[in-house]
Amino acid sequence: MAPQDIQAFLKQYFDVLQNQDLALFDRIFHPDCMLYSQQDGITTRRSFSEYRLMVAGRQSPQAAGHPRAEQVVMVDRLSDTMALAKVRLRLFDNIMVDYLNLMKVEGEWRIFAKLFYREGKAA
Repeated sequence: MAPQDIQAFLKQYFDVLQNQDLALFDRIFHPDCMLYSQQDGITTRRSFSEYRLMVAGRQSPQAAGHPRAEQVVMVDRLSDTMALAKVRLRLFDNIMVDYLNLMKVEGEWRIFAKLFYREGKAA
């Protein structure tokens, strides 16, 4: 099980993906964060600002009535200020798997890089 501080951070991560609270979004993702994916032979690369605009411009899964399902699969703490988390969650009608590179800055965990993959459709 992940240390409590990382568990609490990941709960906020799940919350922000479901309710799209942009104030919380700005506390979870570091402004230098980059997001990457490869799906169906296509590589996707998004900056923090691109991802934030995308999130701000869509209806949240919570508002659309999509159920939540989330799991912390693994946390590897590299040091007191760096960690890697693997999570699985339902986002809209998709099951997503994310690898989150975390660093603690000014006493708070932040996401500095995210690899994401659509594993399939939610049942």
